[in-house]
Amino acid sequence: MSEPRIIKKYPNRRLYDTHISRYITLEEIRQLVLQNIPFRVEDKRTHEDITRSILLQVIAEQEEGGNPIFTTDLLRFIIRYYGDPMQNSIGRYLELSAQLFQEQQHHFADQLRELLGQAQQPIQALKELAERQVPIWRSVRAEFLRNLSSKAKSIKRRAGIEDGPPRPPARD
Repeated sequence: MSEPRIIKKYPNRRLYDTHISRYITLEEIRQLVLQNIPFRVEDKRTHEDITRSILLQVIAEQEEGGNPIFTTDLLRFIIRYYGDPMQNSIGRYLELSAQLFQEQQHHFADQLRELLGQAQQPIQALKELAERQVPIWRSVRAEFLRNLSSKAKSIKRRAGIEDGPPRPPARD
């Protein structure tokens, strides 16, 4: 394994990649992560490892644009654990959960690749796979609609609204 690339953060907040001898952006830091290139960010003056804070900046930038991964509720959940005796445990739990998710994603991709690789007609294989899932999705949808209908009826009852078509006004 080679040594990680060193990125130096200058007081003017610019990041200098010593491997390519030029300043880089947070987007380029993101690309290093995506390409699995090991790197370390250090403060130019103190030589302190500030990789985590730079990675948090990359996450913040990604969360601001497009589709965020972290919901407001999830962020509140995480914040509540700072200073809590379980802080280390929740961090480890989230890390292991992310690793498990990644492993399952790779496993699924491998299975799909194997299925499609063996098929004479990959599109037909995908169609058959989808058709086998239809009954499951139909039952999930039906259950969802039943729950939604039940919830709507409950809300109407509490609001004093009757089910059924509106009645004509009473004649005096």
